[in-house]
This record gives sequence, C-alpha cells and structure tokens, in this order.
Amino acid sequence: MRQALFPALSTTFTAMLFLLAAFLPSSQSYAAEETAILAGGCFWCVESDFDHVPGVVSTVSGYIGGETPNPTYKQVSAGGTGYIEAVKITFDPATISYDKLLDIFWRSVDPTDDGGQFCDRGESYKTAIFTISDAQNDIATQSKVTLEQSGKLPHTVVTAIRHATTFYPAEDYHQDYYNKNPIRYKYYRFSCGRDARVEELWGKEAHRGILMN
Repeated sequence: MRQALFPALSTTFTAMLFLLAAFLPSSQSYAAEETAILAGGCFWCVESDFDHVPGVVSTVSGYIGGETPNPTYKQVSAGGTGYIEAVKITFDPATISYDKLLDIFWRSVDPTDDGGQFCDRGESYKTAIFTISDAQNDIATQSKVTLEQSGKLPHTVVTAIRHATTFYPAEDYHQDYYNKNPIRYKYYRFSCGRDARVEELWGKEAHRGILMN
C-alpha cells in the first residue's frame, strides 16, 4: 500500500510545484526592471507625477550631481553644493520605454527655465536628465533634439543631460510626501504655480501620460 501511495503523492507534488511556479513572478522579470533619474524641480512633485505613470514600479526622491558625500536637504537647498533634487525611477521596460518616460518628463516641467522651476529658484531646482548608460545618453540626447526641432516651445530647451553620479536618497520625511501630507502638498503645488505654468507652456499636451494625481 505504501509503495503504491508514495509514487502517486510524488507525482501530485511535482505537478503542484510546476503549477505554483507558473503563477510566481520569475527572477528574470525583476532583473528586467530599469532605472531613470530625472530632475524636474521639487522632487515631491516629480515623485507624485511618476507614481501615476503606468509601468513605473517605484520612485525615490534624492540628490545627485554634487561631490560632498551624504548631502542633507538643508545643505542642498542652501545652494553651492552642486546637488540637484531628483527622482530615481524604477520602471518596467515591457510596459513603458525610457524614451516614453522622457516624453512624459518634458511635458511635466518647464524645460526652458534655466533658473529653477516655477516658484523654486536656484541650482538645486534646475531640470536635468541623469543617464546611467551610453544607450540612455543617446536616447536622451535625441529626445532633446527632437523636442527642440519640433517648435513646440517658445524658447530654447536648457535641460542638461548629464552622466549620473552617486544618487543619495533624501530624508525619510521627503519620501512619498504627497501621500503623507496631502493637504500641505496640494497647497504647495498650487501656490507654486507648477501646473498652471505647465499647462500654459504645453497646452493640451500638458502632463500627457500621467494619470490623475
């Protein structure tokens, strides 16, 4: 009886393992995720925007572009560090391409403003695309050229394309700020004139690719 039962159990167990494996996410799907680092002024707003883009897996607010290790918000916002507020975006390239992310990025900022973004002025609020590979650099460069040649904007595109250096995550209270402090965030975003300026600049294309946030 035992000899008859064990082979049957073994066959059933093997079938269950195959069935379970079919429903579990493979390690390859995680390895396929890619990263983009974009600076578009206040990282609270950039994080909020890209959290509402299909295909984006996660976002982290932080600092990039300077040399002093472990910068703080106080240091960066004071200026002179070379750091820029940016967001590290993890995305699924099977759902959204890097080129498409840039298309969305352009239409969520004012890429003609060389002094900051909206009410936030200074180097730490400038727009920039930080590329992590030669392929990304080529795509970003072509995306910028295409935008400049399109004639959609009234002034020159000043957004810098730079090779990424070390990205430092911002303090915990900055992460998901729009969810943690929704009333303050919405007041800040409105009073800063971010959406009004983007809509003035881009018209019907403003925030294209971003779901309601």
